[in-house]
Amino acid sequence: MDSPEMTFTLAYLVFAVCFVFTPNEFHSAGLTVQNLLSGWLGSEDAAFVSYHLRRTAATLLCHSLLPLGYYVGMCFAASEKQLYSPGQASEAWQLLLVLAVALPSAACTLIYYWSRDQWAHHPLARTLALYALPQSGWQAVASSINTEFRRIDKFATGVPGARVIVTDTWVMKVTTYRVHVAQQQDVHLTVTESRQHELSPDSNLPVQLLTIHIASISPAVQPFDIRLSSTEYGELCEKLQAPIRSAANVVIHQSLGDLFLETFASLVEVNPAYSVPSSQELEPCIGCMQTRANVKLVKTCQEPATGECQQCYCRPMWCLTCMGKWFASRQDPQRPDTWLASRVPCPTCRARFCILDVCTVR
Repeated sequence: MDSPEMTFTLAYLVFAVCFVFTPNEFHSAGLTVQNLLSGWLGSEDAAFVSYHLRRTAATLLCHSLLPLGYYVGMCFAASEKQLYSPGQASEAWQLLLVLAVALPSAACTLIYYWSRDQWAHHPLARTLALYALPQSGWQAVASSINTEFRRIDKFATGVPGARVIVTDTWVMKVTTYRVHVAQQQDVHLTVTESRQHELSPDSNLPVQLLTIHIASISPAVQPFDIRLSSTEYGELCEKLQAPIRSAANVVIHQSLGDLFLETFASLVEVNPAYSVPSSQELEPCIGCMQTRANVKLVKTCQEPATGECQQCYCRPMWCLTCMGKWFASRQDPQRPDTWLASRVPCPTCRARFCILDVCTVR
């Protein structure tokens, strides 16, 4: 490939990926299907169901046009290939053109099928029809969802491509191409997985992400998974009518302090271990008196005579959990993003130390 062709290919690939997965920069610039077609889509607050019927169809069509856009762009970026005349192009480019035309054609056919009978064939409308009373249709259920979505007490969280919305009656997950809907009174909720991350993508804070499986008692309603932060778990439980079960191996940390202790312990585990002299016997932790002391403060972050941290000469007297709680208690609750990088005094001799100086006892 020559330089213009390669440059356009890489640039278009980046654009296509960002247009499909829409990072925050694209949202801020308004380069999303929702913003570009806002006049036709209408308002989500005014008519939630109608908005997403159109949004999913428009998103499918716009994304299916991306290969065709690449081919048209290459007609200008690589004019010597004569791509504007398909008969003179190579077989590979002809195959790409066929695929680029076939995708939006198939998307248009599917969207036309969805839109017949006032969108009655759309997957969202078919799901709502399962909850409709015999004397009414899916539009009545849609009207109920629209009304509840407009209320300010709904629970809503998540990124645009995986939003979670819980109203008084419904549990919904809004994805790029689909909207999952289930009625609260008909679902079983189970926390199936938890993942601990030392830093959140949106802030310099530890975060625990929970995966909750939602299964309806009706086999016709497809089950789905939702993901949210453990700090939002309590608010979700308040909005739900049904209890949430947890898998046996899942531990939920609902407070920032719990998340910090988990991260504190994981960081200390990778620090160098401290070898206790054979003549020294470890005593119970003076903080909880429940477990033996298992950490020692040893300056390992920098050379002994440099930096703000100081050498601690105390013998091991604290367990890892109590040391983590002491470290957290000395932090500014309004600045949790600074906790991991801060320095605190030793609880016994007041020598300043950081997380890198906390060593497990061996």
